[in-house]
Amino acid sequence: MTRTPVPGTRRRILQTAARLFREQGARAVGMQQVVEETGLGKSALYREFTSKDELVKAWVGELHDHAWAQIGSAIARHEGDPARALLAIVEQAQESTQGSDAHGCTFYNTSAEFRDPGHPGRREAVAHLDRLRELLCALATSARATDPKALADMLMLIISGLYANAATLGPSGPAAQSIAAARILIDQHVPTPEGS
Repeated sequence: MTRTPVPGTRRRILQTAARLFREQGARAVGMQQVVEETGLGKSALYREFTSKDELVKAWVGELHDHAWAQIGSAIARHEGDPARALLAIVEQAQESTQGSDAHGCTFYNTSAEFRDPGHPGRREAVAHLDRLRELLCALATSARATDPKALADMLMLIISGLYANAATLGPSGPAAQSIAAARILIDQHVPTPEGS
């Protein structure tokens, strides 16, 4: 007879795994550690996630949804002003590094930890970064940037550098200059509206 899963089991596993992955890195955390930390049996864990790869994928997917909601909220405040929306994305990234538990960008970290291009977690992380790059390019195009792709790529470099620096040197180190750097780039690539 199949046991009915207890409501909230999946959420409990994901919350515990998220904490462990954030603190120790996803690669370093074993399924046994997740079992011990949740207080669930192995069968409950494997009923929800057939492998660690699937758990990592679900974790990254959940973070993608959360990050995308934050990005959407940041750019919605500047509807009709794509150049300002570009800057808002960098501002949102910088804001997300202000916590004491900031360990860099989950999507870049996961890509670095799982180098196999076929790993489900890496594919999920790369898909998130590709989508962000596409959004930056679309906004740069809407802002009539002289070279939208180049501007989007430079902003991606600022965002990745922001996360790396905040994680290693703290948010008040070089990462604190990310918004100013993004503003300079945007001003250089986006024509000033006539009459301003």
